[in-house]
Amino acid sequence: MPIVRNVSRAVSQLLQSSGCGCGVSIVPVRCIGVSPRQVASDASFHSVSFAETDHPRVLITGGLGQLGVGLAKLLRKRFGKNNVILSDIRKPADNVFYSGPFIYADILDYKNLREIVVNNRITWLFHYSALLSAVGEANVPLARAVNITGLHNVLDIAAEHNLRLFVPSTIGAFGPTSPRDPTPDLCIQRPRTIYGVSKVHAELMGEYYHYRYGLDFRCLRYPGIISADSQPGGGTTDYAVQIFHDAIKTGKFQCNLKPDTRLPMMYIDDCLKATLEVMEAPAEALTMRTYNISAMSFTPEELAQEVQKHVPELEVTYDVDKVRQAIADSWPMNFDDRNARRDWGWKHDYDLPELVTTMFSFLGSDSRIAQAN
Repeated sequence: MPIVRNVSRAVSQLLQSSGCGCGVSIVPVRCIGVSPRQVASDASFHSVSFAETDHPRVLITGGLGQLGVGLAKLLRKRFGKNNVILSDIRKPADNVFYSGPFIYADILDYKNLREIVVNNRITWLFHYSALLSAVGEANVPLARAVNITGLHNVLDIAAEHNLRLFVPSTIGAFGPTSPRDPTPDLCIQRPRTIYGVSKVHAELMGEYYHYRYGLDFRCLRYPGIISADSQPGGGTTDYAVQIFHDAIKTGKFQCNLKPDTRLPMMYIDDCLKATLEVMEAPAEALTMRTYNISAMSFTPEELAQEVQKHVPELEVTYDVDKVRQAIADSWPMNFDDRNARRDWGWKHDYDLPELVTTMFSFLGSDSRIAQAN
C-alpha cells in the first residue's frame, strides 16, 4: 500500500504542474448522482453491448413474482437459457431453480447488485422488485425502501454500465383526479397509495436519467394482469382471477367490488409479449419512455356473464370491500394505448372470450387432475 500511495502522489504532482511551469487544466467530469458511489458516466467499463453478443445478457430482479418466472421462460426461449438470470431474495421452487440460472440478489445491496451485473456481463435488466399496493400500505417504510431506494440503486448501475433498463408501472400510478375513460399516456396522475407514488417516481426518474445521462430506460403501465398459474393475492383486481378458482371448486363466487366497476385488464401472455416487444423496439421508434398498454376493459358483471357460459350454475353475489372499491374508483376505466400501437406496433391477442376460455382450459384440467387424485 505505501508503494501505491507514493505512485498516486507522484501522478498527482505531475497533473498539477507541467514542464513549462503552466498549470494543467483539469476538465470537470460529469457524475451520476451525489452519492458516495459517484462514477463518471463516460468512463470506460468492460461491458459487452447487445451488438457484440448476438443476444442480450439478461437479469430479472424480483423474479419470483407473478410476472418474473413467465418472462424468464419467454426470454430463455428467445435468447437461450443461460443468457437469462432470474433473481430474488426468496428461495425458488425446484422447477424454477432447475429451469435456468437463478441467483440471490437484494436490490437494497448496491455493491452485490453491481457485482452481479459486472460478473455476468449483463446488458438488459428487468426490474420487477417492488412491494405492491396492499402490502405497501401496511408497511410504508419498507415500501419506500424497496420501491424507491432499490430503484435508485438500479438506475445508477444501469446508467453506469450502459444497460437497457425496463421498469414496469401500473394503473395504480393514476389517482382520483386523473381522466378515467380513457386515460391517456400524459395526464394528471396524483395516486394515493405508496405503491402508486413510487411508480410515478420511477417513471419520472427513468425519463430524467434518459435525458440527463442517456440511459435506455423503457417502461409500460400494466393494467390488471390475469394469470392462470398464480394464486390471487388480495389485490384490487384479483377478483378476476378468484372467480375462476371458485367457479371450478364451489360454483359460488362473492365479488368484493361493485358489479359495474370497470377496469382495464390483460391476460399474462399479452403482458409478457408487450414487455419483450417494447424492449426490442428500435430506440428511434420510441417517442416516449413510458407507455400505456391495454387489451380489454370489463366489469365484474360482464366477466361473470362470460364465465357462466362455461359454468352455467355459477352463483355470483356481491359484498363490497370499501377500501378496495375506493382504490378501484380512483383507477382508469380504460387505457388509451394509441401511442404504443403507433410507435412499436403493439397489438393484443386476448379479448374477454379468449381470456375466459384460456383460463378454464388451464385451471379446468388442473382441477380434474386434483379431483381424480
